[in-house]
Amino acid sequence: MTRLLIALAIVAVAAGVAYVAQKRRSPDAPTQRRYNIPEQLDRADFPRPDADWLVAVFTSNTCDKCAEVASKAAVLESTDVAVANLEFTQHRVLHERYQVDAVPTLVIVDSQGVTRKSFLGPMTATDLWAAVAEAREPGTTPGACADHAH
Repeated sequence: MTRLLIALAIVAVAAGVAYVAQKRRSPDAPTQRRYNIPEQLDRADFPRPDADWLVAVFTSNTCDKCAEVASKAAVLESTDVAVANLEFTQHRVLHERYQVDAVPTLVIVDSQGVTRKSFLGPMTATDLWAAVAEAREPGTTPGACADHAH
């Protein structure tokens, strides 16, 4: 009986040591920050509110990738698509109003101001153009490409 109690005590101590060692090896994951992407915009706040689509690019002069994203978006300008490059220092009010807290943030918005597709950070021109095509005419983007737009 004594041997059984000693064995149980040793097992309990070993389990405790293993638990503490495991906790030290795998710390809790750090808190993940989530950035805001506007779900709705007031089209009157942006150029050409009568256009069927708006591509709004929230940028900053201090952002290395913002100019690249803005130039990819600029090519989309057409009679149906208005493109707005909203640099932070010039359009601070819009960044604050729509709570954009990371750049570049790009949103593809319909005529009612509803965000249909978005990107946070840089994207390829192909992914951007496919996202606009898919927003304008759902089902036009092959399945694999549709996964790249948010």
